[in-house]
Amino acid sequence: MNNEEKRNSLEPEDISSTSIVSKQEMAALPEAGPENAKPSVPIAIEKPESVEAIEQQDAPDGSPSSSVDPAPRTNEAVPPTAMKPVFVRKQRSFFEEQALPVIEMAPRMMRSRTRREVLAFGIGAAAVATGAGYLLPQNTLSRLGVHRDMNSRGKEWLLNNALRVDDDVAEALYSHNRMVPTYTKSQITPIKNNYNGATPEPGYIPGWKLTLDGISSGLSVSLDIRTLMSRFSVQEQITRFVCVEGWSAIAWWAGLRFDDLLRAYPPISQAKWARVESAINLDNSGNPDPYFVSIDLATARHPQTLLVTHHDGQPLTVEHGAPLRLLVPVKLGLKNVKAITRITYSVEEPKDYWARYGYSSYDGI
Repeated sequence: MNNEEKRNSLEPEDISSTSIVSKQEMAALPEAGPENAKPSVPIAIEKPESVEAIEQQDAPDGSPSSSVDPAPRTNEAVPPTAMKPVFVRKQRSFFEEQALPVIEMAPRMMRSRTRREVLAFGIGAAAVATGAGYLLPQNTLSRLGVHRDMNSRGKEWLLNNALRVDDDVAEALYSHNRMVPTYTKSQITPIKNNYNGATPEPGYIPGWKLTLDGISSGLSVSLDIRTLMSRFSVQEQITRFVCVEGWSAIAWWAGLRFDDLLRAYPPISQAKWARVESAINLDNSGNPDPYFVSIDLATARHPQTLLVTHHDGQPLTVEHGAPLRLLVPVKLGLKNVKAITRITYSVEEPKDYWARYGYSSYDGI
C-alpha cells in the first residue's frame, strides 16, 4: 500500500482516537519531582501502527505535518515540552554536617504535653514567688500591698520545710547502684585541712578507740585501729570530695567499707540511722566541741562509703582525721566526720551538728 492509499484508509475518527492515545501516553510519563526525588528512568512506550503512519506523514511542502501531535519514538528521548527537568541531589560529603532528624508527633499529644508543662512551671513559679515573698521584710511587704506579718518562727518553719523538700528529692534520687565517678592518680589534686574548728594535737592517737553502740547484741564494743585494719579488707578509691563551701578536690583514699562493719556488728532491729561522732573535735578557740552527724544506713551501706585509714597511700595525718574518718562521696563534705570516736545506730533520725543551725540534714549530692 502506497502513501496515498494509507492516507485514504485512515479515517478521521481513527486519527482523533490515535491522537488522544498518544497524548495520554505522554502525560503518563513521570514528571520531575522535588530535589530529593530519584531521577526518572526513560520509559519505552508502544505505539500503534497508525501512529507510526501519522509520524511518517509529510506536508505537501515536504515538511512534517502538524495536524497531529507527534509522539516520541521508543528509541528517542522525550521532547523537552513533555518532561520537566529532573534535579538530582548530590551525595553529602562524609564530613558535611547532617540535617537534624525530623521527629513527628501528633498535634493533640503535643498540645497536651505543652499544657502540662506550662501548668507545672506556673504552679512551681507561683509557689516559689509566694514563699520567697513572705520572707521579705514587713515594710517591703506593706509597700507591695501584703499586710500579713510572718514572724521569725513562721519564716523558720517555711525555710525548714523548703529544706525538707530538697532532702526528700535527694533521698528519692539515691540509688545503691549509682556510683560517683572515680579518677586516676594523675588527676589527684591537693585537699585542704578545713577542720571544723581548731586542728587537735596528735596526743589523742595512741589511746584512740572506736565505740559501737546500738548493735543487735545489746553490748557496747570498742575497737582499736589495729583490730579494724587486721579484721577488715582495705578498699581503695580515688573520688571527688565536695565541700559545702563551694570547693572540691580529687583525693586518693583507702579504708574499710562501712557496710563490712555493719555486717560484722549488725545494728538493732528496725535501725535506719547512724550517729557518727568525734569527741576530739575542738572549736575555734581550742575548747572541746563534739562534732556529730546523722547518716542514713542506706547511705552507710553504699559501696563507696568508707571508714578511711589512709590518704595518698599513707596513714591518715591529724589534719585529715587520723586514725579513722568517714568518707561519703555521695554526701557533702560536712558529713565526712574526722577522727571518729563513736558510732550509734538508732531507729529514729538522730540530731545533726549543722541541722540545729537550720542546715539540711541529708546533704546528698
